[in-house]
Formats: sequence, structure tokens, C-alpha cells
Amino acid sequence: MATTIEEIQNFKGKYPKQLWYLFFSEMWERFSFYGMRGMLYYFMVNELLMKDTVANLQYGATQAWVYAFTFIGGLFADKIFGFRKSLFWGGLLMIVGSVILSVDPKNFFFVGVSFTIVGTGFFKPNISSMVGKLYKEGDPRTDAGFSLFYAGVNLGALIGGYICIAVAKGELWSSFIPENLRWNAAFGFASIVMIISLLTFTQTQKSLGEIGLSPLLAIDVSKRRTYEVATYIASILIIPIIMIMVSNTVYTDWFMYIIGPASLLYLIYEMKNFSIAENKKLVAAVIFMLFSIGFWAFFEQSGGSLSAFAADNLNNNVLGIRLDPNGVNNSANSLFVIAFAALVGMVWLWMAKKKIEPNTVVKFGLGFLFLAGGFWVFYYTKFFAGSDGKTSLDLFTFGWFIITFGELCLSPIGMSAMTKLSPQKTQAVIMGMWFLASAYGQYFAGLLGAGIAEASENASNLEKLNTYADGYQQLGLYALIAGVVLIAISPLVRKLMQDVK
Repeated sequence: MATTIEEIQNFKGKYPKQLWYLFFSEMWERFSFYGMRGMLYYFMVNELLMKDTVANLQYGATQAWVYAFTFIGGLFADKIFGFRKSLFWGGLLMIVGSVILSVDPKNFFFVGVSFTIVGTGFFKPNISSMVGKLYKEGDPRTDAGFSLFYAGVNLGALIGGYICIAVAKGELWSSFIPENLRWNAAFGFASIVMIISLLTFTQTQKSLGEIGLSPLLAIDVSKRRTYEVATYIASILIIPIIMIMVSNTVYTDWFMYIIGPASLLYLIYEMKNFSIAENKKLVAAVIFMLFSIGFWAFFEQSGGSLSAFAADNLNNNVLGIRLDPNGVNNSANSLFVIAFAALVGMVWLWMAKKKIEPNTVVKFGLGFLFLAGGFWVFYYTKFFAGSDGKTSLDLFTFGWFIITFGELCLSPIGMSAMTKLSPQKTQAVIMGMWFLASAYGQYFAGLLGAGIAEASENASNLEKLNTYADGYQQLGLYALIAGVVLIAISPLVRKLMQDVK
């Protein structure tokens, strides 16, 4: 007999068992995603021979498309596929993309990346939505569940973020992998772990009961299959278009001008079907999305300008241990999330029992304050530099330690808030819009990184260090202002959220 949603949501203890299945599926998928993400900038500069400014813009465009397509994936999951089928299809496309990159990354770079973009769009928002479905509305354990799930995200990011770039640069397993095949092997790891992710999901999905099934189960079978086949075909046909637009950042600019306003108009159209109370919650969700754009624009310097900073301006020692600076930049944040995500979740639970837990808006504000602190640490690395422009990897890692607490205040709590604030019929779309906000963050991250890179062009390594550090000081100031504003307007946003805490 199939497990009912009531039986799932009435679980005993802190976490439902289904959360662990989704945890491991997402962990391996994030290994694949963050492994490739950590290689993009370095690959474009050193293998495709792009200038730093161009690589920053290209990185921002590529990552913007990855997250923008989650809105489209969420839409099709809501209306046609359901969460499960959407996740499976997305996983297949991601496997194809990473296999293409492992075969010939130089000549098929944008082809492989485009498959991955479309695949991530179908995969990413829907597994997060299924996590939300494991909990009853108002269950105080929801935030802790998302925090644990987020630890799975970062466990994959930690392993993939370090291993893939280390293999590609010859820092890891160089005696086993020929130099001319290192990039192929690095991208190959991404395809292998994506297969593991998909197998993990398919072998455990029965435990989810009716969660994530197609919303079209009630209609005629032939009609449902027609819709599904049309979606399969359309998602394949759009890949060449994505490839053209990703490889030409001007097209990405135009897309970003359009997709955000279009998604808001679509949400307004959907709002006519909901009550005033439900629409107030949706307005609160949009406010969170807008602020998250700024957060990710700063945070995602990790894949762009901070990659250049790590490669050129950091030494290779953390607490006396020799480590690759790019690997540390890609994975330090994930390591700290793994170490502290569950603890932060437990703190929220403890504070909830004591009735002193800060509301979601204040948590968002705290996220920006931690972000500001981390970027000011990046700024202060300039005072520890030698004449060669190399500075402390220890201090840089401490900056990521501080930023991690900002991320833990914002990102898992944000995903949880989206599921709480959105009506059931539009949850995947709202989750998609949450990731679309991340797309704008990625897009602006590329623009900011390109601006810093342009200011340091043709400079000495020491001058470059100072330029990058001063840029991070400015980002820290903007993050501080955003955090103060959020905390100041928290009473207003709380009224819009009503019973959602």
C-alpha cells in the first residue's frame, strides 16, 4: 500500500526519512554542478584564452542562464510533468551535457554547458519543492529540514568543487591522468556522479507516496502523453538557442531585461485566482526575491572575480597545510556549511521553543550583515600582502567562514519561506522565481566582476590585489546597507506574511 502524504508529514523526530533520500540525490547532483561551476572561469581564461573581463561576463551569463531556466522548469513541473518526472528528465540532460564536455571540452564547451543549463532548470527547483511537501503547513521543523537538506547541497559542492578543479590543474591524481586528458577527466567526474544522483532518486521515489506526481493524472492518458512528449521535444529544440545566447552575452543582456518583468507579470496573472491573504504572502515572497538578488550578486563573486583573486593573489597554505587556492575558494564555504548547517538549524529550533526565534525577515537581514563582514575580511587581506602581491589564504578562508553564516541565514531559510508563502498550485513556479532571482544575482555578479577586472587590467600583481580588495570593501558597504534596510522594514513584511513565521 502506497504511503500517504499524511503518514509522511506525521513523522516522529526531527527529520522525515524521505528527507535523507532527497539529501543524497541532491548531494551528488550538486557535486556535478559545483564541480563544473568551479572550473568554468579557470577553463575560459586558461584553455579558451578569454580575457578576465570577458570571462567574468561569460561566467555571469552562463550561471544566469542556469538559474533562469529553473523558472521555466518549475512552470512545466507545475502544469505538466510534476516534480518527479521533471527531475528525472533534467538529470538525463545534465548527464548528456557533462558527457559532451568530458569528450571534447574545448570544441563543445557551449554545447555541453547548454545541455546542463536546461537540465538544471528541470532538476533544481523541483527537488527543493518536494522537500517542502514533506512538512505540514506551519511545522516548526521545516527550517531545520531545509538546513539539513542544504548541508547535502554543500557536501556535494565541497567534494566536487575541490576535486574537479584539482584534477583539471594537475594538483590531484596527476600521476594517473595524462596531462592532455585532465580536463576531460574532470568533466567526466561530473557525469559519473550525476548518474549516481539519478539512480539514488529512482530507487527511493516510492517512499514519497503521491508527492511530486504529475498534475495531469486525472486527464486522458493520450492527451497527457501528448503534452509530455511536446515538452520533451521543446526542451531539446531550445538547446541550440540557449547555446547561441550563452556564447553571446549581448543576447543574455536582452533575455535578462525580459524574463524578470515577464515572470512578475505571469505571477500577477496567477494572483487573480487567489485570495487577498494569499496574495499578500506572494508580495512578501517577491520582496525576499528582490533582496536575494543583491546577496547573490556579491556572494557569487566566488566563481568570477574571487577565482582570479585566488589564482593570482593568494598563497597556498591554510593552517600550515598546502592547498590549492582555487580549490579553497570553491569549497571552503561548503565545508563550513556542512560543519554548521545542522547546528544553525538546531539553534532555530531551540529559539523557537523559547519563543525568541527571529522572524524570516530579520534572518535575511542578518545574512547581509554576515556577508558584509566577510567581504571586509577579503578587503583586509591587502594589509597582509608581500611585494609579489600574494596574501594570506588563512585570512581569505576566514572571510568565507563569516559569509557562510550569512548564507545559512538566507538561502535555506529562503527556500523554506517560498514553500510557506506560495499557494500549493503555484509552488514550483514560486520556487522557480526564487532561483530566477539567483539568476539575476549571477548576472550582476558577472558585471561586478568584469568591472573589477577591467579596473585592474595591465596592472602589476600588487596593484591588482589592491584594486580587487578595494572593490570588495565597496561590496561590503552595500551589503551592510541592505541588511540594515531589511531589519528596518521587517515589521511591514511580517504583516504581509501573516501567519507565516
